[in-house]
Amino acid sequence: MNLAIDCGNTSMKVGLFENEAIFKTFVFPKTDDEAVVSLLSEYTIERAILSSVSGVSPLLANAFQKKVPCFVLLSAQTPLPIKNLYRTPETLGPDRIAAAVAADMLSPVGAPSLVIDAGTAVTYEFVSADSEYMGGNIAPGLSMRFKALNHFTKKLPLVSCRENFEPVGRDTENAILAGVVEGMLFEMEGYIEKYTQQNPNLCVFLTGGDAFFFEKRLKNRIFANENLLLIGLNRILNYNV
Repeated sequence: MNLAIDCGNTSMKVGLFENEAIFKTFVFPKTDDEAVVSLLSEYTIERAILSSVSGVSPLLANAFQKKVPCFVLLSAQTPLPIKNLYRTPETLGPDRIAAAVAADMLSPVGAPSLVIDAGTAVTYEFVSADSEYMGGNIAPGLSMRFKALNHFTKKLPLVSCRENFEPVGRDTENAILAGVVEGMLFEMEGYIEKYTQQNPNLCVFLTGGDAFFFEKRLKNRIFANENLLLIGLNRILNYNV
C-alpha cells in the first residue's frame, strides 16, 4: 500500500493507494503530524512520499524510518516520469510538479495539459504533448485577493467569498465580490483560451481548495479533481521503486 502526503500552506492532505488507485483520503491540520503517525500504525504502508513546503518534521522522519520500507521526500533531485524544463528546479514547489505529473498521466496520449490549482495561490502549469513540464505562472489565490484589498487600502472592508453576488456591484461589498471572483474567473478563462488556441486538443485540469467554486462558473470543458496532487505524488512514488 502507498501513502501520499501533500503538506501545503494551510492543511495536510493524505491519500492511501493500491497501485494507481486511490481508495481513501484524509485532511489534517498542517501541523498534525501525529495523525499521520497513527495512519502508519493503522495501515500496512510499504511506500510513502511526502511533498511539503516546509520539509519533514523530526517526528515524521523518525516514524517513516521505523515503519515504512521505502520513503521518498519529493525534492528537485527526485527522478520524475516527465521531463522538467524549469530553469530553477530547486525553487519549484513540489506541489506544482506533482500536479503536472498527474495531468500528464491522466491526459490522452499525445495531448498537452494545463493544470489550474486554485489554492492559497492559484498556479497555472503547462505540460507538453511530449510529457515535458514547460513551466507555469503563479498568482494570488481567492482568499489572498480579498485580504490584499483590505490590507493595502484604508477603507475597503474584508469581504468573505459567497456563492451569490451581483455581477455589477451596487455597493462596496458586492463590488469587491464581483471584482475578485469575476476577475479570477476571467483570468482562468484567459489562460485556457490562450493555450487552447495553441493546442486544440488541450486537456484542462482544475484542482485545489477553491476548485469546485470555479468549476461550475467556467465555460470551458475542464476536469476537476480534488485529489490531483495526491495522484501525481503516487505516480512519482511508483516511478521511484
